[in-house]
Amino acid sequence: TSPITLRTGTRLETQGWLSSATTLVRFDDVRVPVRNVIGEVNRGFIPIMINFNQERMGGVIAGTRFARDCLTDASKYAAVRRTFGKTLRQHQVIRVKLAEMARTVESCQALVEQLACALSVGTDPRVIGARIMLAKVHVTRAMEMCAREASQVFGGNCYLRHGVGERVERIYREVRVMAIGGGSEEILLDSAARLSKL
Repeated sequence: TSPITLRTGTRLETQGWLSSATTLVRFDDVRVPVRNVIGEVNRGFIPIMINFNQERMGGVIAGTRFARDCLTDASKYAAVRRTFGKTLRQHQVIRVKLAEMARTVESCQALVEQLACALSVGTDPRVIGARIMLAKVHVTRAMEMCAREASQVFGGNCYLRHGVGERVERIYREVRVMAIGGGSEEILLDSAARLSKL
């Protein structure tokens, strides 16, 4: 066997996940000895796709948490920030924003609990995969909406990386990686439709 040549580039600057050491990695002339092959040769696609269920489920859980954090922070801020002689929460438009966020977050939480229950009883990963894909799309869109609406509640305080709105600002930067990681929305919707024979 030939020696493995691994080349890494300089760290890539990302929109979010600032603590991640994202770099380009390139393997040249790599051969895997037969004794090191896992599973059947040229049959790795299905195990990889099944493994995506775990990654996507993690995204569903994290996205739900991030959406809830946006709601929590916006609600707390709306209770103390005053405009035109009253708290933000006393303005109907802000209450409606908070209620929409809460409605969305609770639907995400219900999905998390349904999927966790199905996984805990050993539902076939090929069966539950489409449901997890749909949940990931729903949750990341909810996260994006909650980050946007929370930003509107915080106003300029959410544009700053430090201060009262910093957690929402940070979550807003993470929206894209959450929506793309584990499969973009378009790929997941198409795959779920095909798996479910819609």
